[in-house]
Amino acid sequence: MKKNEYGLFTAIGMIVGIVIGSGIFFKSDNILVATNGSISLGVIVFCIAALGIIFGSLTISELASRESRPGGIITYAEYSYNESAACAFGWFHTFLYYPTLIAVVSWVAGIYICMLFGIDGGLALNIAIGFAFIVIFYILNILSGKLGGYFQNISTVIKVIPLILIALAGVFFGNPNVINIGDVTHMKSATWMAAIAPIAFSFDGWIIATSIGHEIKDSKKNLPKALVIAPLFILIIYVLYFVGISIYVGPEKIMALEDAHVNLAANMLFGTWGAKIILTFVVVSILGTLNGLIMGHIRMPYSLAIRGMFPKSRKIKIVNEKLGMPIYSAIIAFIITLVCLIIHYITQKNNYLPNTDVSEISITVNYLLYILLYFKVFRMGLSGEVKGVWKGKLNPILASVGSLIIFFGSLTNPLFLVYLAICGALLLAAIIFWKFKEKSI
Repeated sequence: MKKNEYGLFTAIGMIVGIVIGSGIFFKSDNILVATNGSISLGVIVFCIAALGIIFGSLTISELASRESRPGGIITYAEYSYNESAACAFGWFHTFLYYPTLIAVVSWVAGIYICMLFGIDGGLALNIAIGFAFIVIFYILNILSGKLGGYFQNISTVIKVIPLILIALAGVFFGNPNVINIGDVTHMKSATWMAAIAPIAFSFDGWIIATSIGHEIKDSKKNLPKALVIAPLFILIIYVLYFVGISIYVGPEKIMALEDAHVNLAANMLFGTWGAKIILTFVVVSILGTLNGLIMGHIRMPYSLAIRGMFPKSRKIKIVNEKLGMPIYSAIIAFIITLVCLIIHYITQKNNYLPNTDVSEISITVNYLLYILLYFKVFRMGLSGEVKGVWKGKLNPILASVGSLIIFFGSLTNPLFLVYLAICGALLLAAIIFWKFKEKSI
């Protein structure tokens, strides 16, 4: 792999670019549905769910400052525990976490492109458009890591524009009376907890920047910086946007229109042609997320293969000298993504997952796995390896609490236990594979 391709801004851009992308645009209606249209409760849940990313990234940054070998999360699991744990983390990210996120985000890209061009596209067309962009971005990142990085930087800047514009529209032209603070003090049921899952989706993806950690200049210094700066920026932007669009369009309209509410807000604010411009920004934003996910995913089989943790590792770990990219790793990642895209199509077509999608359970399980890494940092804090009460004790504790909140918020998913069993089976398969491989070695 080519070294030192990316700087600090690209690392921050990758986190912001992946996290701020599709989720905030197409999950706002899901959040309001879960909170019965309460904006104030939505803001509270945003802040609660943010515990997982803010304190999680602060905690993981301690591991990132100590390890810069290829693999990101795989490296941290190996450093924290052993090869079995590293293999389990790596398989989970390779076969479930990345590809389900890519499948969902590419589908959303198809939805918004149809909106942009006024096409009355159904699920099949949205998926087909998403598939086309998956192909484009896999090829782009295989041919040039730098091109993928440049697109990430550009899309990160562009994607913040519609968020800020809509937030300002709410401040100056919205109806603040729709915010009822009493919703927070009179919570009579726990149905609002269902909003945690879509918010977790909106916040997710920050860990993916660690997959290019070994390609970041001065990684042990710049990656931890990126993991601290980006999440705080994201929380501020998210809350401003959510409040802005909610008071500008109105909670009832947003819930009724579902994903089309962004288009309405843009039309109300700028008219037909202005709305096209805003939707173009939104599409670029979503494609930036898709590109960032693919940047991370194509490196996962390679990162496992260099450790012998993947079938046919000798072949998969080969790096093309001309491109500086592991071609076989990218091809395998693409095939896995295609399978998950087909599964996503089936679940959406048959409405197996109402008000949710295939990625939410893998996101939830991922946060549970993070707790193992947080515990390692906590132990490092107890031993004095990580200095300070805040860094070594409070950060990992709060990060773990955030992960558990996301877990409990996802229990409302109708197929939660089924997906949990699938995730568990995959993790077990990875451990068995490594134990078998270890004996043969």
